[in-house]
Amino acid sequence: MMELAPLTLYGRAWCHLCDDMRAALEPLLAEFGAQVQVIDVDSDPVLEARYNERVPVLLCDGVELCHYYLQESRVRAALAARAAGVAGVQEEAS
Repeated sequence: MMELAPLTLYGRAWCHLCDDMRAALEPLLAEFGAQVQVIDVDSDPVLEARYNERVPVLLCDGVELCHYYLQESRVRAALAARAAGVAGVQEEAS
């Protein structure tokens, strides 16, 4: 299980694409034991200016993976790489 939410989803409460991306993301979250932090861009003028009509935008550890629609292969690769890194750190600590 990952200790922090590696994924950040920038979106809007009234955005159907944001809802669609969140729903499409759920199986990957369950598969990798990951979490996603959902941030409403309308709650912060800086975020609103930055993302505005590009939402939803999904990031992993600050790196943009996709926007508008979930690119499952990119998200899967990012979560797998992160999980491998976490496993490697745990093995070194043993």
